[in-house]
Amino acid sequence: MKLSEQIEKLYKQQLADWPMAGNNYAALDDVIIRTLMFSDHVIRLQYNPKRIISSSARVDPKSVSERPCFLCPVNRPREQHSIPYRDEYLLLVNPYPIFRRHLTVPTVNHQPQLIKGNFKTMLFLSMDLPEYTIIYNGPNCGASAPDHFHFQAIHRNMLPIESEYKGNQSGRLTIFDDTEIQSVKLDQRRLLAITGSDQDSLIRVFGVIYHLLEESLPAADEPMLNILTWYDSGKWIILIFPRKQHRPSQYFEAGDRQILLSPASIDLGGVLILPRNPDFEKISKDDATDILNQVCVDDFFMTVLTDRLKEVL
Repeated sequence: MKLSEQIEKLYKQQLADWPMAGNNYAALDDVIIRTLMFSDHVIRLQYNPKRIISSSARVDPKSVSERPCFLCPVNRPREQHSIPYRDEYLLLVNPYPIFRRHLTVPTVNHQPQLIKGNFKTMLFLSMDLPEYTIIYNGPNCGASAPDHFHFQAIHRNMLPIESEYKGNQSGRLTIFDDTEIQSVKLDQRRLLAITGSDQDSLIRVFGVIYHLLEESLPAADEPMLNILTWYDSGKWIILIFPRKQHRPSQYFEAGDRQILLSPASIDLGGVLILPRNPDFEKISKDDATDILNQVCVDDFFMTVLTDRLKEVL
């Protein structure tokens, strides 16, 4: 049986036999969408109360160390089944979905959320699941389980940026072998878009970018970043979002000034997840712009980064 067929079988079984998952996927019928229109892109707002656990997760080292890891097999609900993937990973139905198809892909063994050493699997996963966009959230960039390595996967074309990034490229930076690197800006978000068909070349380019980010964005674990990857027509498309901040100031405000939004890859992809209705109703274009500007790097940072990339590659 093909992997895609195994996954569809898993979805049917889990939604039928696991009440929590079944109820949460059924609740997607009540999710409300609102769209903010910008000159060259859109941002969708999704009111999704079931995501409150993830949005409000305490991810400081003390809190993480004091709770059982919910991705380790011994702590997962007995109703949650899995599909083995390349010996070291598992495919799980995400019980708190954002979209109709939402997988979590953790390692079998407990290990930190660090992309270094796992990027090659991200490429394999996107090639093996071409109908999915693969997601990586850094340990300080939206991952609600920073202590256990995992990817997420959602159906393709659910994020506006999957089509918008092409029209917002500021010009080709360089080509290494057949790998093309573009700098992209969508108002509040600055990112790198990498396209290519040679896996070894992509891994090499990613390694260079990672090293430059280590120099520019020093952190205890790894440089702050989010990644979206998909495979289409024989090529990988990789979007890398360097970050300067985990959560915006609005997250920590009190009363009516608070907006409970903790941006991760899906938010940077153009869908802001809001688990509270008052936040969903009041958030404006100015709010969205300010929030994303706070967590994403600025133009100066990207200019320095891209200049260094040209030198190295």
